[in-house]
Amino acid sequence: MGRPLTLALAQVPACRDVDGFAEHVTATLRRFPGTRLLAYPELHVTGESDMDAEPLTDGPRHRCFAELAGDLGVWLCPGTVAELGADGHVYNTAVVYSPGGEQAAAYRKVFPWRPHEPFRPGREFVVFPIPGVGRVGLSVCYDAWFPEVTRHLAWLGAELVLNVVRTDTADRAQEVVLARANATVNQLFVASVNAAGPTGAGHSVLAGPEGQVLAELPGSGAGVLTAVIDLDTVTAVRRHGSFGVTRVWEQMREDDEPIPMPLYGGALTPWAWAAAERRRTAPS
Repeated sequence: MGRPLTLALAQVPACRDVDGFAEHVTATLRRFPGTRLLAYPELHVTGESDMDAEPLTDGPRHRCFAELAGDLGVWLCPGTVAELGADGHVYNTAVVYSPGGEQAAAYRKVFPWRPHEPFRPGREFVVFPIPGVGRVGLSVCYDAWFPEVTRHLAWLGAELVLNVVRTDTADRAQEVVLARANATVNQLFVASVNAAGPTGAGHSVLAGPEGQVLAELPGSGAGVLTAVIDLDTVTAVRRHGSFGVTRVWEQMREDDEPIPMPLYGGALTPWAWAAAERRRTAPS
């Protein structure tokens, strides 16, 4: 493999207990010692109440996460947390901590599940680098239903999109379809980790850049989905085309006219589309 990344997706029910979470992380890495990126479902250790919210930078929960990632030497995504922003609003925020014990990324969910979620929508898409491996984009649950999210993450250079989920409704089957579709049309990996019962409906899935299911955990039972992916596969698929045919990132040419996009109040322009190639080939 050229750029291997060992993943572990923890399909488990909500914990709500930081100490219990730390024990599960430690046990999981003891069981799968080669794991480089370990991820948990949406709102795994916090609820939706304002009472659970704390700032990202100085809250005790986040200091615990950072120390845990540093002590165990792993890229750790504890799912999402209720973040108390400096503006006084509460966000549903996916966080990632590095093996150096530092917060590596924070993404505020752009599309909260309205009217059911009380959170403020985020405004920025987030991609972070794993040095020497590649780039990972973050999305949260309902974001997967909006193709703009995964498209922008791919445009920003993501080769893997980590979609953390807490779905306990009948549409989890459709979310699995969306994971494969988002992987297909953007030619990247999508890892969708859902909570186990009773918190969620399970069926976590890992889709490859041609839409194939590489691994899955059907059903709502607790477990850990593990896989090793090679991010050079993304490079090959984009260069040669999906199944040797489709090259979506080479669609626009310099002499093409901009395409009006009235839904967004803007246009799809050749120069902006081509920027995706520059990001893809830039060093991680």
